Amino acid sequence: MSFEDELLNLLREKSAYLEGHFLLSSGLHSPNYMQCARILQFPQIASSLGQEIRKKLSSETGPVDVVLSPALGGLIIGHEVARSWDVPFLFCERENGQMRMRRFDMKPGQNVVVIEDVVTTGGSTKETIAVAESLGGKIVGIGSIVDRASKPPDFPAVFRSLLKLPLDNYQPESCPLCAKNIPLVKPGSRQSSK
Repeated sequence: MSFEDELLNLLREKSAYLEGHFLLSSGLHSPNYMQCARILQFPQIASSLGQEIRKKLSSETGPVDVVLSPALGGLIIGHEVARSWDVPFLFCERENGQMRMRRFDMKPGQNVVVIEDVVTTGGSTKETIAVAESLGGKIVGIGSIVDRASKPPDFPAVFRSLLKLPLDNYQPESCPLCAKNIPLVKPGSRQSSK
């Protein structure tokens, strides 16, 4: 069995691969959702996945000075990738709708790897990259646990994921699940949205 098959089985076993009608952070709707927090709650699994992402990236990035992730999804896996590389871990978070680095300083010229748990459109990752670049960081690699994008994201450096799993996404106005009146759920909460 391949590593990707094992990871997909693990996601299913830990109820991290969900089926229903979901509102993604990108604003898209989907019949599937990857709740990586369900596997990252186990430190040994998180550590192992962090090591695997570093292995996938390390031959292509050159030296790495810092790992950077968007909050909230990228926090645990980003930390574990940084631990595996033995470099500092920083994160960006939203403030008034804008991605910002509020708690840390990044030195100009640092080689940065950006880590996310799941990439769908790449929007949060691109915002995080823009923050790093605005502070003088050089993006040398991007990684994720799951790449669910239907087409490769346009990133400025090599992108590697542990699992490539293109899943259906719909614009809200053309969502077949909405047309069937299936309740829309925002992951991470039990509230339905319209």
